[in-house]
Amino acid sequence: MAMNTTDVAAVRSRPMTAEEKKVILASSAGTIFEWYDFYLYGSLAAIIGAQFFTAFPEATRNVFALLAFAAGFIVRPFGALVFGAMGDLIGRKYTFLATILIMGASTFLVGLLPGYQSWGVAAPIILIVLRMAQGLALGGEYGGAAVYVAEHAPANQRGYFTAFIQTTATLGLLLSLIVILMVQGYVNGNYPDQPILDAAGLATSNPDGTPAMMKAFNAWGWRIPFLGSIFLLLISLYIRLQMNESPAFKKMKEEGSQSKAPLREAFGQWKNAKIALIALLGLTAGQAVVWYSGQFYALFFIQNVIKVDSFTANVLVAWSLILGTGGFLFFGALSDKIGRKPIILAGCLIAAITYFPVFELLTKTANPMLHAAHQTPVTVTVDPEDCSFQFNPTGTSKFTSSCDIAKASLSRLSVNSTTVEAAAGTVATVKIGDTEIASYDATKVTGDEAAAAKKAFDTAVNDALKGAGYPMVAADNTTVAKAEGFFDIFTGQKLTIVAILTYLIILVTMVYGPIAAMLVELFPTRIRYSGLSLPYHIGNGWFGGLLPATAFAISAQAGNIYAGLWYAIVVALMTVVIGAIFVPGGTHKKDIFSDANN
Repeated sequence: MAMNTTDVAAVRSRPMTAEEKKVILASSAGTIFEWYDFYLYGSLAAIIGAQFFTAFPEATRNVFALLAFAAGFIVRPFGALVFGAMGDLIGRKYTFLATILIMGASTFLVGLLPGYQSWGVAAPIILIVLRMAQGLALGGEYGGAAVYVAEHAPANQRGYFTAFIQTTATLGLLLSLIVILMVQGYVNGNYPDQPILDAAGLATSNPDGTPAMMKAFNAWGWRIPFLGSIFLLLISLYIRLQMNESPAFKKMKEEGSQSKAPLREAFGQWKNAKIALIALLGLTAGQAVVWYSGQFYALFFIQNVIKVDSFTANVLVAWSLILGTGGFLFFGALSDKIGRKPIILAGCLIAAITYFPVFELLTKTANPMLHAAHQTPVTVTVDPEDCSFQFNPTGTSKFTSSCDIAKASLSRLSVNSTTVEAAAGTVATVKIGDTEIASYDATKVTGDEAAAAKKAFDTAVNDALKGAGYPMVAADNTTVAKAEGFFDIFTGQKLTIVAILTYLIILVTMVYGPIAAMLVELFPTRIRYSGLSLPYHIGNGWFGGLLPATAFAISAQAGNIYAGLWYAIVVALMTVVIGAIFVPGGTHKKDIFSDANN
């Protein structure tokens, strides 16, 4: 005989049994492995970009590599629709099995996929297809995990227990970083450097005629973490097979109250669609940009903008994740007492207010020489009509005007500059201190003349920047942060960097710790999996997943390494305003087993 709503609520209010805790921890462990698979690409985006996008201009490789990373996020809402409907129709458990199989197989195949030199344009296309498969799987994973845990947890501890699911994304990233660091250290320490090949597969040379080389990890060692994920897949499958169906779904099935068309009910009826829209704009959009700014963009910024080597950057971010991850559980538990809404919106607001000074402090601490050089005035005088927005996601656009060439060159070197408008037809010039350098229009020169013009411009810019104090060669920059090993963080500089990054992670835990419980409480049981999955994955997949590529492009266009932060700040402030007005409070007191109360 099925229990009534009051009976179920009473059962859910008691402490969790050891078996229920085991089920929830097992669910969290499986989700950690799935996030590990997904984040491997993000952690190795620059290295993978060099392997698969060598046909594209060097200036656009980082953006294109990040877009391939974002491809996994673009399709996440579609995965939310497909697997959300499955979860509401056939159950949470079997949907979990499908998502982990797709994720694990896609990750393993990335490790096997030949590079551009072997398969040509097919290689990057297949890579992005595999990324999309990962995104589809993840689109079905999160909603199921959040619903599954919430429907097992005691009513007065939903925030705390669902916070374990919230830790899985960060722990998955941490696991990926640790595996990368271990493999990178072993491969580079035991195997010789490899020659750098051009798009035709031929060895390249440095300007002085010596062979251009890359570390063995960059050449082939990066594949090992992807191939090794097959073992995590087997473990995850075993874990998922031990799980039981959630009590709320079983109760609903026994009563015959399942939705026959969960997608139509969730998004075709305004009373439910309205909740999804409010959840997206008033919660998940702001949560997403704070989350990705604090984890992925921070890692990208350290490596590619302020020029800290990848090993050191991974070590510093890994330590911040270790130190900050407990915040998920703290803020999840706190939300059980004071509510979810005030904590999430406070995190968004604090992030919006502090991002600019925090990222500038990060630059000043991690690369003092670069920060000091930013005090030298650099201006780019251009005809505005000569300038393009230098975002090239397909790799097919060519930026050849004198303005584009000048701005692209400064952006690659992390130079802050000011743009001055000039009369129509003016050839762009770059002024560094007292030195003025004329750019060139690549459409008006060809062959040897074009190569000579490029070399002359690049040499003049590099010499002027070096004279202005810019660290043009890593070997000459003795001030940049450098870690020789995982535990080499105990200097004032590196501890300060870890503290800054940990602060960013704490903001992540504020917005992300309570979000699962909040979303579960907004939707009735019969459409809960579908209802919460779509706004979550649009927010995190589109607003969040596209953040690194968008921020990088904005900074390049604006001529300022911090300009890309405006994207996160504007979205976070939008969420604060919409959330404060439209998101209901007091959801932590709700009975999620009674659809009538939702």
